[in-house]
Amino acid sequence: HLGRAWWLVFGAGYAATALIVIVAWMASPPLLLVGFATVTFASHFLFPSVRWFFRRRLERAVKKLNKRLQRPIEPFKLARRYDMIQRLIYDPEVSRAIVAHAKARGVPENVAFARARGYAREIVPSFSASAYFGVAIRLAKWVSQALYRVRLGHFDEDAIGAIDRDATVVFVMNHRSNMDYVLVTWLAAERSALSYAVGEWARVWPLSRLIKAMGAYFIRRRERDQLYRRVLARYVGMATDGRVTQAVFPEGGLSLTGAPQEPRHGLIKYIVEEREPDARDVVFVPVALNYDRVFEDRLLIAAGQAGGRKFPARISVIARFILWQAWLKLRGRYHRHGYAAVSFGEPMSLRAYQADHPSATARGLTRALMARIKAEVPVLPVPLVARALLLAEGPLDRDGLGVEVGRMLDRLPRTHLYLPQDEPEHAVRSGVQILRGRGLIEERSAKLSVVEAERPVLAYYAASIAHLFKGRSGC
Repeated sequence: HLGRAWWLVFGAGYAATALIVIVAWMASPPLLLVGFATVTFASHFLFPSVRWFFRRRLERAVKKLNKRLQRPIEPFKLARRYDMIQRLIYDPEVSRAIVAHAKARGVPENVAFARARGYAREIVPSFSASAYFGVAIRLAKWVSQALYRVRLGHFDEDAIGAIDRDATVVFVMNHRSNMDYVLVTWLAAERSALSYAVGEWARVWPLSRLIKAMGAYFIRRRERDQLYRRVLARYVGMATDGRVTQAVFPEGGLSLTGAPQEPRHGLIKYIVEEREPDARDVVFVPVALNYDRVFEDRLLIAAGQAGGRKFPARISVIARFILWQAWLKLRGRYHRHGYAAVSFGEPMSLRAYQADHPSATARGLTRALMARIKAEVPVLPVPLVARALLLAEGPLDRDGLGVEVGRMLDRLPRTHLYLPQDEPEHAVRSGVQILRGRGLIEERSAKLSVVEAERPVLAYYAASIAHLFKGRSGC
């Protein structure tokens, strides 16, 4: 309600001042002067007072909200965006990078400074607590539950609750789908507001405005400009010192094969190296996600086969998908797309890790975190059935498929599994239903087999859990 009132007041105010100027201009020059005087008065006295009034209301609302969050929203996250941009571009490290950039490019320092300011404006978010907790969380929950049967896998409440309250928490996650942002934002809502690093896909209007309001910051994953990297590094360091709860994807991008990818250490390096000396501890929480259906699967597979990472998806593609799902709902033919599961691994203290590994680099830390993420990947019906059918020497009847799935389950720890109704038979039935519905497998003479043209899609899903079977006999 507070956010809605804020926008109503400002919208009405600016509309009224614009109307005054237009009417005055159409009437006579003296009235035009009066109109400009009115606008000046509103800009210098009325609007600042209204902003101050709502900011005080917002501060009280955030204070009340912080009482129910396990990790309160820190002042850094609530600072005015303009102030954060100024603090960032006048940081001593950024200032030195500006001078070096000017010398290297042969341009005046004021030109290099303007470029740094542009980078800072692009990176720094404009977090809105009302947008995050009033809109984003509800929307994330609704979308997640409308598309999937969402399940929480392994979660050690005691270990998560024992994290030092003064430490900065960073969730590190595998990247399976753009739905990852939605799922984890909702599931972590009772703990804190997450700050994501998002790539170029999220810079499309109007999505970009909503994402910045949610506290996410944009990164150019392939940018080689050292000035840009220095501005980004300092922002990440400031956010870490400011105890902002962050969410990072060590893989750097969506998996093109379905399997966990080799991690990149860029952002984690900034988190580790850009902190102030003797700064507070950083605690990394591994998070593993898996899906019975990844909506981008065919795009990712095609990109991987082409040897690139260019995806032809646009906002129009997303809009068509939403309209099609709504049409199915209206016709009573809509079904959710299987299960989505999230598991949380054992937290890792940066201070403890560095004490145990004094010569370790950020790359070594990232690999250790990725190993913990991979160990927690949930096993769901579609990956199980896809793997069983791909490993089979020929078509299987349902009983035979159940036997193969049972053999795999016997060799996996129970912590990895999410089985519908906790029974393998239901897992097989659910996986077969989804794969048949998508035309990925076919049933002839009571036997199930892979549709050859769709084999890469089944391999994509099977790859999401393949690493869990390495070194296990019979798998």
